[in-house]
Amino acid sequence: TVTIDTETVLRKLAREELERRKALALSRRKIDTFYPDEGPLRRALYPKHMQFFEAGLHFRQRAAIAANRVGKTEGLGGYEVAVHLTGQYPAWWPGRKWARPVDCLAGGDTGTTTRDIIAAKLLGPVEARGTGMIPGDAIVDMRPASGIPGGVDYAVIRHASGGASKVQFRSYDQGRVAWQGTERDIVWPDEEPPQDIYVEAITRTLTTKGMVIATFTPLKGMSEVVSDYLLRNNGTRYCVQIGWDDVPHISDKDKAEMLAEFPEHERAARARGEPMLGSGAIYRTPKDRVMVDPFRIPDHWPRAYGMDVGWNRTACVWGAWDRDSDTVYIIDEYYVGQMPPQVHSDAILARGPFVGAIDPASQGSNQFDGRKLMDEYQRMGLELYPADNAVEAGIMAMTRRLESGRLRIFSTCQNLLREYGLYRRDMNGKIVKENDHALDALRYLLMTGLKHARYATEEEMYKAPRRLISKVTGY
Repeated sequence: TVTIDTETVLRKLAREELERRKALALSRRKIDTFYPDEGPLRRALYPKHMQFFEAGLHFRQRAAIAANRVGKTEGLGGYEVAVHLTGQYPAWWPGRKWARPVDCLAGGDTGTTTRDIIAAKLLGPVEARGTGMIPGDAIVDMRPASGIPGGVDYAVIRHASGGASKVQFRSYDQGRVAWQGTERDIVWPDEEPPQDIYVEAITRTLTTKGMVIATFTPLKGMSEVVSDYLLRNNGTRYCVQIGWDDVPHISDKDKAEMLAEFPEHERAARARGEPMLGSGAIYRTPKDRVMVDPFRIPDHWPRAYGMDVGWNRTACVWGAWDRDSDTVYIIDEYYVGQMPPQVHSDAILARGPFVGAIDPASQGSNQFDGRKLMDEYQRMGLELYPADNAVEAGIMAMTRRLESGRLRIFSTCQNLLREYGLYRRDMNGKIVKENDHALDALRYLLMTGLKHARYATEEEMYKAPRRLISKVTGY
C-alpha cells in the first residue's frame, strides 16, 4: 500500500504550473512580433496604424476613432504605450521616442473593463501575467487595485535606459478626481472618455509636453470629444479613422456576420469608425449603399454643378443625370478655402463648360470689391443660376433619392462623403451648421441645377482643357 500525501502533490503541481507560466511569459514577446519587420509589407497591411504612430512626432493629442476589431486597443494604444514604457523601440519605429523612463496613466469605462481589457493587453490576463504587450521580464512590480479582484493599481516597468517606468490604471466611473494629480508623460484613454476627464488628461501632460493617445469606437455619436477632433480641429490634434477595410485580418465572411449582428444605426460606427448619430442623423441611408466606383459617363447624360461660396470654404459638386432611370450620379467635387474668386472660377471652368446653381448668398456684396459675387463669377465666364435655398425641401428631395437609390456618389468625392456621415440635427431638431459646404452645393444641384442641366457640345468640350475634362467625362 502506498500512502499519497495529497497536499504535497498539489504544492508540487502548483510550483510546476507557476514555473510553466513564468517560462511562457518570458518566451512570448508580442512587442517583437506584433508587426512585420518588412517595411513595405507593414505599411501595406496597416497603413493607418503606421500613420498614427508617425503623427506622434508632430501632435501631442491623437485619436484613433476606429471600428471594432481593427486593433485600436492592442495594436495602437497598447503597442505604443508598451514601447514607451520599456524603451524597446523596434528599428522601424516612426514616431516619438523617449530616451528615459516615462510615467503613464491609462484607463477605460469601468474598473472591470480596465482590468479585463487595458491591463490585460499590456500585462497579460490575470491568470497569465507577463504575456501581454509588455514582455514578462520587463515587469518589475505590480500593486493590486483595491475593490477589484485581479485589478492592477500600477505596474513598474524596466526601461531600456536602466531606469523604471510606471503605468497607473484608472477608470472613468471613478470621476475626474481620480485622473487629477501629478504630471504624466502619456495618458491613454481607451474607449471614449467624458469631456471633463479628457480635459484633465490634457492638463496632466502640459508640463511634461507629453501626449494624449485616445483609442475608441464612436458609439456616443457627435460628442464633445469627437467634435473637437472632427469638426473643431484647429490643427493641434491628429485623428485617424480606421474601418474594417483598412486592416487585413478581418475576412469578408466575418464582416458580413458581424454587420448582421449590429443594429443598423450602429453599423457605421462599428464597421467604419464613423460617429453614431442615432436619431440626430439627417440622412439615414448607409454610406456604402450610396457610394459607387467611378465609371465613364455616357455622352447623352446632361450635367450640372452646385456651388456653395464662402471665404473659409468654397465647394462645388458635379452631377450627371441618367434621365432614363432618373438617377443622379455625383461625379466630381471641388473643396478649397481662403482663395479669391478667380482661383475658384479657373478651377471650375477647367472641368468643362457646364451650368451651375450657386448659393443665393452670392447675390450679396463681395468682400473684395463690394460687387455681387455672382456677377463676378458670371463675368469670369461661369454660367450660373441662383439656387433654390429651401433647406427642408432640399433635404426631403435628397432623402427621397437616397432611399430609392436614385442618388449615387462616386467614391472619389471624399469631402462630400465625409460631410454626409456627419450631417445631423441637435437636441432641439435644428440642423447643425458645421462642415456642410459640399452638402449645400449638392442640394443646390438637385433643387436648381438639374433644371438647367445639359450635355456639352463637341465644340465646347474641345475648347476646354482636355486633361481636366477627363475627370468629368471619363475620357
